[in-house]
Amino acid sequence: MASFTNKSLTFFRQLAKNNKRDWFQPRKELYDELIRFPMIELVEQIAADMRKFAIDYVPADPAKAIYRIYRDTRFSKDKTPYKTHIAAHFQHQKLPKNRAGGFYFSVSHTGVEIAGGIYMPGPEELAAVRDEIARKPKAFAALTSEAKLVRRLGPLRGEKLARVPKGFDPEDAAAEYLRMKNFYFDLTLDSSAALKPSFRKTVIDHFKLVAPVVNYFNRAVLAAIKPEEPDRPVRPEPMF
Repeated sequence: MASFTNKSLTFFRQLAKNNKRDWFQPRKELYDELIRFPMIELVEQIAADMRKFAIDYVPADPAKAIYRIYRDTRFSKDKTPYKTHIAAHFQHQKLPKNRAGGFYFSVSHTGVEIAGGIYMPGPEELAAVRDEIARKPKAFAALTSEAKLVRRLGPLRGEKLARVPKGFDPEDAAAEYLRMKNFYFDLTLDSSAALKPSFRKTVIDHFKLVAPVVNYFNRAVLAAIKPEEPDRPVRPEPMF
């Protein structure tokens, strides 16, 4: 059975028009029924599927892979209190939260997003990835241009610096990649995709395609961590 229904999408549409606490709070139980509980069930199923190809990314508690509905408005001009989508992030269990590569999907009334890569790396993690790319640029280019991956999820995306970062040769064969600040594949589908019985399979199929790239990033990050290095503070949750 599909996890979400038309009522789930309608709730998001209404929330987008009434994004304030006095509208949401009386409807919190409805949100749980239509959106949060179906998402928990779906994430549990997806986590079970991931044991077959990405066991290091299976969360001990699937519910904790789901982002909260409440927006962090501290540093945003947009002070609306709630997100108008629900999302989950599957990260490497040997790395602290939001530190390296992972898998992501979200559902809203405007569309379904499925993504994978390294979205908000810290300075050390980004340096590790760049070093690995510079070491074998052809291997990275081949990995990220694999035909089926690009056909299904589009080209590799990410913000870029104006220049190649200090310490790297501007004439390096990987110069275009070295300018990137994040690296990810991202696909947007119509919101109706979330209503189909095949939605779980759709998410898993795309996760499988991007898994080699996600693993590449995390191998580089893990290899760069010194055994005696103490755990770094958990980075704040990105504001998707």
